[in-house]
Amino acid sequence: MGNTVAREDFEWVYTDQPHADRRKEILAKHPEIKALMKPDYNLIWVVVLMVLAQLTAFYLVKDLDWKWVVFWAYVFGSCISHSMTLAIHEISHNSAFGNSKAMWNRWFGIFANLPLGLPYSISFKRYHMDHHRYLGGDGIDVDIPTNFEGWFFCTPFRKFIWIVLQPFFYAIRPLCINPKPITRLEIINLLAQLAFDVAIYYLWGVKSIFYMLAGSVLGLGLHPISGHFIAEHYMFLKGHETYSYYGPLNLLTFNVGYHNEHHDFPNIPGKSLPLVKKIAAEYYDNLPQYNSWIKVLYDFVMDDTISPYSRMKRQLKEKTEHLCVSSSQGRKSCVRMWCTLKALTSTLKAQQP
Repeated sequence: MGNTVAREDFEWVYTDQPHADRRKEILAKHPEIKALMKPDYNLIWVVVLMVLAQLTAFYLVKDLDWKWVVFWAYVFGSCISHSMTLAIHEISHNSAFGNSKAMWNRWFGIFANLPLGLPYSISFKRYHMDHHRYLGGDGIDVDIPTNFEGWFFCTPFRKFIWIVLQPFFYAIRPLCINPKPITRLEIINLLAQLAFDVAIYYLWGVKSIFYMLAGSVLGLGLHPISGHFIAEHYMFLKGHETYSYYGPLNLLTFNVGYHNEHHDFPNIPGKSLPLVKKIAAEYYDNLPQYNSWIKVLYDFVMDDTISPYSRMKRQLKEKTEHLCVSSSQGRKSCVRMWCTLKALTSTLKAQQP
């Protein structure tokens, strides 16, 4: 049970991700799927109700004994909090108001973020788009664990700890792999969150704050819903990069389990992904799939051949340019600097006698 796993590196591949090609094939054969590429306005009301539910919970826990605060933080708060992160995932794809009102989605994401306690929405949007475009991209896709995670969390006990600490690793991994300059919207997200947290503290006290933060941390760590973090892309079967889950927890997670369908059609809201599977069943029915996220977590911990290294990774042609732009200080990219230097050099040469 304590043996080191056999894998010592990621699964390096030299082909493009499969989702773009499959999307083209499916649309050629089933053009009616294009009708599903529209906003899900019901998402707006669901998110509002979830925020109100958490506000009610903040009020109700303020006078409870600490043991009950912890109990409800895990039993109820964690479910709402994790579900809200997946609502924010939907909003990051502009599913609430559509692509024509992109900023409405950004503001709504900040609103949805409030009961989580920590600013998340705007930064998630920036990195998640990289995850779709550069799936498995070395130095770009921050959904891929670091080499340290793959090397250290290599026994059942350590993998268990890694699952518990998932929120921590998802928070710091972007800073290690692909740091980006802070944007105005991220600052607004931070200030709005701080104002909300201070208001909750002054209204209802420290127990409400603890319930809010503990619910978020517990919900994203050792929790049945957290099985989706591993189920989506960890390579349980060699050669398969993305996996779907078709179990009941999709009801709480905006169908994030339909992950092959989501990566094939990221502009289709989660609500409609079961229809994608139904229409294009011949493309999805025979792909590897799960029916239990709890079993995924158990297998990840207990299977000595699976670890944080069990991810498909690729070098991308766009990597150098992408990292040059995303890692530049301030708002000046390396590309612009190069163009400026080139123009200056040409000018100086022209002025020489």
